[in-house]
Amino acid sequence: MHPALNIAIKAARRAGQIINRASNDLDLLKVSTKQPNDFVTEVDQAAEAAIIATLQEAYPQYGILAEESGETAGKGKGDTEYQWIIDPLDGTTNFIHGMPQYAVSIALAKAGVVEQAVIFDPNRNELFTASKGGGAFLNERRIRVSRRLKLQDSLLGTGFPYRSFDLVDTYLAIFKELTQKTAGQRRPGAASLDLAYVACGRYDGFWEFGLAPWDMAAGALMISEAGGLVSDVRGEASYLTSGNVVAGTPKVFAPLLNIIQEKLPDSIRG
Repeated sequence: MHPALNIAIKAARRAGQIINRASNDLDLLKVSTKQPNDFVTEVDQAAEAAIIATLQEAYPQYGILAEESGETAGKGKGDTEYQWIIDPLDGTTNFIHGMPQYAVSIALAKAGVVEQAVIFDPNRNELFTASKGGGAFLNERRIRVSRRLKLQDSLLGTGFPYRSFDLVDTYLAIFKELTQKTAGQRRPGAASLDLAYVACGRYDGFWEFGLAPWDMAAGALMISEAGGLVSDVRGEASYLTSGNVVAGTPKVFAPLLNIIQEKLPDSIRG
């Protein structure tokens, strides 16, 4: 296992301990609103601080992009092309409501290309990991995307728009068509776990608009390493910058992307 992946696992488990302890006392939780429907708690901040302290102790020269504290340059010289991409608590709204679907997500990118990935679900003690060129794993067992061949037999994950509602009509039109052309769609509310579920075969595909890099970075590498396909809505690799992602098994991906592209406004489709 790559040394950086080991450190990321250590950081994710530390954050998971903080989250699990806090989940027992939700009534005492202090919640702030960053923007409408976008919340942050003291748990997000404490978990992020624990992650960053763990990563910086081992790799002080690496930069950091984190949901709560933003972008930080590495200390010292050398290896400045490396950056950790961190979501300390993906699924904060679920967490606040006691809904047990949230995760810690940590990725390491080199010159913008993700090389290491960890997603930790502290509720189920499920640790998803991936290294570029080294495969994807769940609790150290190799995972692969499902063998589903047809969109009509597929179970998809998605996420409803909650920050920006500019595309809500487009989203609902796509959702309606996919509901009619698949075995079903699910919206649990933590994109990192949704992507991990594609990687291990629980979902056959996933699509969402308006995500942040820390929502996608780790999960996208896992899907690629598990034999799946990931792109933005144009079929290109710029999902981390566009915020729009489509993923699936090799056979499900293309028909899923086609349906999404048919309904997109020209401003997004390009």
